Amino acid sequence: MTIEVIGIQFKGMGRIYYFNPLNIKFNQNDYVIVETVRGLELGKVIIPNKEIDENQFETEIKPIVRRAVQKDIDNEEKNRLDAIEAFNTFKTEVKKLKLPMKPLSAEYTLDRSKIVFFYTAEDRVDFRELLKNLTPYFKARLELRQIGSREAARLIGGIGICGREFCCRSHLKNFDTVTMKMAKDQSMSLNISKISGACGKLMCCIAYENELYQELHELIPSVGTFVKTPTCDYCKVITVDYIKQIIRVQEDPDELPKSYYASEVEIVEKR
Repeated sequence: MTIEVIGIQFKGMGRIYYFNPLNIKFNQNDYVIVETVRGLELGKVIIPNKEIDENQFETEIKPIVRRAVQKDIDNEEKNRLDAIEAFNTFKTEVKKLKLPMKPLSAEYTLDRSKIVFFYTAEDRVDFRELLKNLTPYFKARLELRQIGSREAARLIGGIGICGREFCCRSHLKNFDTVTMKMAKDQSMSLNISKISGACGKLMCCIAYENELYQELHELIPSVGTFVKTPTCDYCKVITVDYIKQIIRVQEDPDELPKSYYASEVEIVEKR
């Protein structure tokens, strides 16, 4: 059995959440009002109406509240600007109390019934005194939310070592698993500082080409494998260029290594 849904994204980034459009037709980039755990929020339609097998969802799909109007969009912009001022107050109070936490951002819900302050910290923080100091400044319920380093990088944004905006900020919807084995399989440096992103975790882009490299590993002899070349029956692979599909082998200890395309050699003994 299928169910009609639309895919919604909040704040222009992050994962896509599915909602029941209540038989209302939406186009991409339309705006809707939905109820979330934070309260009423403005969401942007990324995926227009489509039918999906309801068995794909582990929980019930919530309905939208209504289609957004221009007043909602204007209120969202006002909330964004007010949240900047609220965040400055948050930072000031954290500094006064010398709390072991790093303030990141602040957000109002659309109806301004709640303001959420985001932060990172190494351990749990006792912020009861902080809440007591912040309460007089705001006519809304206050929530302090601790998030991980990856979510923090997505929230703040920035430029990666590639010179482009963080993937998690620009287009990455979910955080996939990234391992050192993936980096090793791609012949990358295993120096953590060189393959980690601003969040301190392994760069998400390492996972992008992992499937390709797995296929190439099946076709191309790895370092340490012994192969037969046009001029040597048993020589050892010393380097591999998986993209060009070229290997270098040491045929004679007294001579320079020779290069061959992987298709030109035959595996004799795997490492």
